[in-house]
Amino acid sequence: MSTAITLPPPPDAEATVLPILIAPHPALKTKARAVRDDDAAAVRALLPRLFATMYRAPGIGLAAPQVGVGLRVAVVDLQADNVRTPVALINPEVVAASEELATREEGCLSLPGQYADVTRPAQVRVRFLDESGARREITADGLLAACLQHEIDHLDGVLFIDRLSALRRNMILRRLAKEQRQKAK
Repeated sequence: MSTAITLPPPPDAEATVLPILIAPHPALKTKARAVRDDDAAAVRALLPRLFATMYRAPGIGLAAPQVGVGLRVAVVDLQADNVRTPVALINPEVVAASEELATREEGCLSLPGQYADVTRPAQVRVRFLDESGARREITADGLLAACLQHEIDHLDGVLFIDRLSALRRNMILRRLAKEQRQKAK
């Protein structure tokens, strides 16, 4: 496996959108490696493409492994009140989580049309590097907390369905496979 990640510059605006991998693609189950200093150019090229892909989907979060890039990079934007507030997360990690739990319905761009209730810590503190390389921390609850945990899970090769019972997970995967087969016809 290559340690350097190189993304070519997009030839035009349309090319900035990357194809999103659909489960059960093996890259979605692979833990991404930490971004290093020598990845700076690749990450600078990747971030606008991740945002463009997420907005086009449309979604509120996207992790690099979902587009086949094995780096610990994710983007989120809840777009509250239809205002874009993009956040780039490089090497994010949960440094604190509440004991209180919250359950909310989750979906995923890599599992299109599939949703389930997932229980996670209600509040988290996440440490990360921003697009300029500055160390940041964010404390979040509600939808943002769930979104941050969901995207960090992707970086660890974990899908939201992995947090469900085996029965529920298998039902979702079978339904997704059936829908993908029908779509391909």
